[in-house]
Amino acid sequence: MTTTRFAPSPTGHIHVGNLRTALMNFLVARKGNGKFILRIDDTDPERSRNEFADAIKEDLEWLGLHWDREERQSRRLDRYSEAAARLRDAGRLYEAFETPVELDLKRKKQRNIGRPPVYDRAALAVSASERERLRSERGNGVWRFKLDHERIEWVDGILGGTSIDASSVSDPVLIRRDGQVLYTLASVADDIDMHVTHVVRGSDHVTNTATQIQIARALGGKVPEFAHHSLLVGPDGGNLSKRLGALSIRKLREQGVEPMALLSLMARLGSSDGIELFGNMEDMIKAFDISRFGVSATRFASRDLLPLTARHLQKLDYAAVKDRVARAGVPNELGERFWMVSRDNITTMDDIGMWWGLCSEGAEPVIDDEDREFVAEALKLLPDGPYDSATWANWTKEVKRATGRKGRGLFMPLRKALTGMSQGPEMSDLMPLLQVIRAKS
Repeated sequence: MTTTRFAPSPTGHIHVGNLRTALMNFLVARKGNGKFILRIDDTDPERSRNEFADAIKEDLEWLGLHWDREERQSRRLDRYSEAAARLRDAGRLYEAFETPVELDLKRKKQRNIGRPPVYDRAALAVSASERERLRSERGNGVWRFKLDHERIEWVDGILGGTSIDASSVSDPVLIRRDGQVLYTLASVADDIDMHVTHVVRGSDHVTNTATQIQIARALGGKVPEFAHHSLLVGPDGGNLSKRLGALSIRKLREQGVEPMALLSLMARLGSSDGIELFGNMEDMIKAFDISRFGVSATRFASRDLLPLTARHLQKLDYAAVKDRVARAGVPNELGERFWMVSRDNITTMDDIGMWWGLCSEGAEPVIDDEDREFVAEALKLLPDGPYDSATWANWTKEVKRATGRKGRGLFMPLRKALTGMSQGPEMSDLMPLLQVIRAKS
């Protein structure tokens, strides 16, 4: 059975970059009729916050990315200790005492002689008595995983055949000096225990994947299939990472972006398929094919989201928005008619408040100087409400007969006088909803 996971750290709100990873894992799981795990990676007690964990879940639920199982790494510390002990017993985990300054000097020397800045494994040559002395002077050291210096290979779901020479990579630190287990070990232990079969994540994790494959094998676990998606860049090709705070799911939600518009964009962005506005999650799952995604950096422009949102809203029937229309103050008896009239003239649901304000309170009339006498005469011919779908046609016909005006010169001044705008819904549809006409008062 296909099992995937989304493993955010609760150190902030999730953004479009996180969403890309979450959505791909969700779609892979659902496409394989499997399970999607939400795993909160909260082993860092200083940076992890419960309020961010709650916010992550709230954002995922708003998007419709429902998980089958929730896990928290902070509840699995004993398991990580067991995994570390097993690696020590196998001779794959060793303690190192170099300070950050000493490590930096080593890297500089290696670069100066044209070598990659890879940890030199000096700690392996330290005797037991010397380790005791260093521990008494400096405190506990970090624990590094001893990589087998071989070429690590796998077939990536997006990148294709991928390999990394382990000798070009430093032995990764798995446990910090303060005893905190780092992501690299915790993630592997979790993936083994939770029977994760597929891992989809950003291409910045490729080197991590190579080392985690060796760690998984050292722990006797099954290595999942990996796929590394491209990273997002701005519309100009520039770095997007510094602007991701403004592109949090929470911020986009506040701007009125609809979940299906956002998901539709992210489900196709960076693939060989064109952007398609999906009507529901089932269609999105059916159409998803991770092999169609490319390796090049993917341009993301938030401006694409509002047109998609508008198109999505235009397809919704009244039942799908009934509660939101009611919250805007629209009486139930007018709700469906109001929605069918207004939906083609909004970008986000927030816009319906403006249209209901126009209907219920009237609009400030806009009357050009050359039209003042004409509008005044026309308004005398406008009957008192309530109005129906024939009111606009009957009224403008009578105004045309009385004034001789026709075409745009007839219709536009009257629209602007009644609505304060030069465009909007068909006036024959809008008139029955107008409760107040200020131009007449």
